Amino acid sequence: MRSLSRRALLVLPLALAACSGDAPPTGAAVRLAVIPKGTTHEFWKAVESGAKRAGEELGVEIVWKGPLKENDRAEQIRVVEQFASEGIAGIALAPLDDKALVRPVADARGKGIPVVIFDSALDGAAGTDFASFVASDNLEGGRMAAREMTRLLDGKGKVVVLRYQVGSASTIDREAGFLEVIAQQPGITLLSSDQYAGASVESAKTKALNLLDQLRLADGIFCSNESASVGMLRALEQEGLAGKVKFVGFDATPPLVAALESGAIQALVVQDPVDMGHRAVTTLVAALRKQPVEPRIATTLALATKANLDQPEIARLLK
Repeated sequence: MRSLSRRALLVLPLALAACSGDAPPTGAAVRLAVIPKGTTHEFWKAVESGAKRAGEELGVEIVWKGPLKENDRAEQIRVVEQFASEGIAGIALAPLDDKALVRPVADARGKGIPVVIFDSALDGAAGTDFASFVASDNLEGGRMAAREMTRLLDGKGKVVVLRYQVGSASTIDREAGFLEVIAQQPGITLLSSDQYAGASVESAKTKALNLLDQLRLADGIFCSNESASVGMLRALEQEGLAGKVKFVGFDATPPLVAALESGAIQALVVQDPVDMGHRAVTTLVAALRKQPVEPRIATTLALATKANLDQPEIARLLK
């Protein structure tokens, strides 16, 4: 992304008022909506902290609002529509569904409200249908997980993949990247790759327990997001299987990091949600000011293992 100059940031509130239609009354804050997929997972709390820090730095008000759970498409659509009808200055959105949120985003843009998509893709062209897409390279994240799984299994074994949720573009890409690399390993077979964890840790644990026969035969397990990974971990712990099967998860929360330290999990593909939230807001501000922005902005991905978790560049992503 082209950086905002320090001088530009000093005059940002006035410039934003001029670019967002009618100028607000003197002293009125420019309001930007940041809408996550959900509000309960630790990942989104970290995104929120980054978004609000950017708001403080740029002198804009960040309104954080999203559905409670990550399967409530209707609620996320309602939130987008509500902000658009209220005349919010701009929207940063992590769409729950890559298709269901297309119309609400188009409607907001039709009202002159710039939209930045972050974390998970939306059908359409970045730079045309929305201002920019700020996210990790999720396809590569899945490939990273598969390469590590291949290394852990020495190229042979049986693997279970627990998917996340239908319509979630970020995890669909992670799963596709994982399966792409695993398909190139003749010594690795898939015991299950078509089951979905659902939106919560509880539903993920239930699904994992339903896969218990396959899990007892498995040499490796991959889960594609925070809640699926935590739910799987709890199921493995309950059944005495934790640490007996190679487990590669996605994202970092205290339970997952503790499992990485203990050996119950062998690797985590981790992102930088604080930076993602920060970049989503700074990109939205630039778009609102009619400044050119990159249509695709990639955020950090890294592979955390027990061997490298104390390295500074990894440790900061595990906090």
